[in-house]
Amino acid sequence: MLEAGKKAPDFELPDQNGVMHKLSDYAGKKVILYFYPKDNTPGCTKQACGFSERYPQFAEKGAVILGVSKDSVASHKRFEEKYGLAFTLLADPERKVIEAYDVWKEKKNYGKISMGVVRTTYLIDEQGVIIKANDKVKATDDPENMLKELEG
Repeated sequence: MLEAGKKAPDFELPDQNGVMHKLSDYAGKKVILYFYPKDNTPGCTKQACGFSERYPQFAEKGAVILGVSKDSVASHKRFEEKYGLAFTLLADPERKVIEAYDVWKEKKNYGKISMGVVRTTYLIDEQGVIIKANDKVKATDDPENMLKELEG
């Protein structure tokens, strides 16, 4: 995980509609950049729906939400449509950004060890500096916790 106080690495990834986004496109806004394991899985769905339900509150505070996983653009589109998600999902099937943000790790699940995305959320300030980094994310609590961080 990258540490608070560091400049967030810029990147360019396609969203659920195939439109390219760079982190630098959001200069002047706070960015909630969250990495999650997989579309349409229970925890990831709860986290995404939680962010979507609170999206107006994030927008009021001048914050943008970007969700990143290694799923494809098409998978993200289905996920967005199925749950009516109100924010941008970015596809990183080659794991370039996932690895740049140091969230591709060894994980243990039901006694089995494998590599995967560790659910991690970054809060990035208007100048592109990480001001909060959390790799101990509980999917159900993350949206509310990030709102509290913005209220500071």
